[in-house]
Amino acid sequence: MPNRRVTFAEAERALSASDKPFVELLTHGTLSVEAYAPEKVDLQQPHARDELYVVARGTGMFVNGEDRHPFSPGDVLFVPAGVVHRFEEFTDDFFVWVVFYGPEGGERDGA
Repeated sequence: MPNRRVTFAEAERALSASDKPFVELLTHGTLSVEAYAPEKVDLQQPHARDELYVVARGTGMFVNGEDRHPFSPGDVLFVPAGVVHRFEEFTDDFFVWVVFYGPEGGERDGA
């Protein structure tokens, strides 16, 4: 049976064992759920699919295209495919869940 649940503790262990700041934890069709916890600097580039971030731990600033705003635990952040985005000035305990979904190029508004 495919994995349909992952705990925060499991995600932290998987990140600790990885040499990257992210690790994929769940997949189903176009859905991919990752844990993401960069250290000091967020070097990510725009992605080919739409994505959601759910802030689990930490605070800082989020750049999303032309917008820049603070974030804190519990916030949900949407980034359309292809948009420049990054986390800045984040605390050392920063951790987000990342949900990628949909087709390459993203979904259309209203679709």
